Amino acid sequence: MRVRNNMCGNEKYKARIKGIGSYVPEKILTNSDLEKFVDTSEEWIFSRSGIKERHIAADSQASSSLGVEAAKRAIEDAGIEAGEIDLIISASITPDMIFPATACIIQNKLGLKDVAAFDLNAACTGFVYGLTVAESLLKSGNFKTALVVGTEALSKITNWKDRSTCVLLGDGAGAAVVKMEEGESGMLASYLDADGSYAHLLLMPAGGSAMPATVETVNGNLHCFTMSGNETFKVAVPKLYISAMEGLRRSGLKVEDIDLFVPHQANIRIIQAVAKKLGVPMEKMYVNIQKYGNTSAATIPIALDEAKREGKLKEGDLIEIIAFGAGFTWGSCVIRW
Repeated sequence: MRVRNNMCGNEKYKARIKGIGSYVPEKILTNSDLEKFVDTSEEWIFSRSGIKERHIAADSQASSSLGVEAAKRAIEDAGIEAGEIDLIISASITPDMIFPATACIIQNKLGLKDVAAFDLNAACTGFVYGLTVAESLLKSGNFKTALVVGTEALSKITNWKDRSTCVLLGDGAGAAVVKMEEGESGMLASYLDADGSYAHLLLMPAGGSAMPATVETVNGNLHCFTMSGNETFKVAVPKLYISAMEGLRRSGLKVEDIDLFVPHQANIRIIQAVAKKLGVPMEKMYVNIQKYGNTSAATIPIALDEAKREGKLKEGDLIEIIAFGAGFTWGSCVIRW
């Protein structure tokens, strides 16, 4: 899906994030913990990724469990009743199951009925895709209040013997309540893109119709997160830069107009490289990867929630969220908070 034109910035009503919330599991796995069972070191992990620790879901926690907690906090932050929600979009690469949609499970756990609910899979770009889809559906007039959830239990699909990937991943969820409102605040522009020719570089090979589960696929760890790191890095940096610049072009803004960039938290080196290409200091790039690692579709809403609570995201600020993920997918949203 590609959004080729977005004139939202010129319209009277805009899709506004009314509430934001996040949740991470209680269990923390530090780099020193990983040293005990993976051939790696605390210094090696931090120097190459910027990660110090990550949160790990309990055995009883699925993606919906994390998503519901984030959703409750977003609903409270928005100052609305849960019953006002009439659309739920869940973005995840670790759904509770292939079907039914995790969004339906979240709907039920929130005690809601007669609410449209569906899942969206754009990997780490999922929250950006989800916001953009929510905006379109709200603008249609068929819905009034959307709940967009990015939730991941990546520890459930991690190969803990693969030191190149297991050190990067964490669990968590973030959610946003979105409504159409008159005024200056809201989504000003968005950009989505993808290129499936890169699909083989970042994937979970087995478990779908192309490679159904067998004893061999389980024993071969083919139901786990798999990535060609160097090749992915080479594509991620330019695509994130393109996402940032295209979002700005569509909104009629320049790099210097943005108060805060909120990038997907995949690797500190990627974030630093994108900041350099944009010509902005790292102080303008919100970073919390050190605490959570890569939580895929959850990184951006978790970061937005933290930035707001830390006072780094204030009403009227111009922000841009940018993401890149498996598919490959990439995209951005420019928002006046």
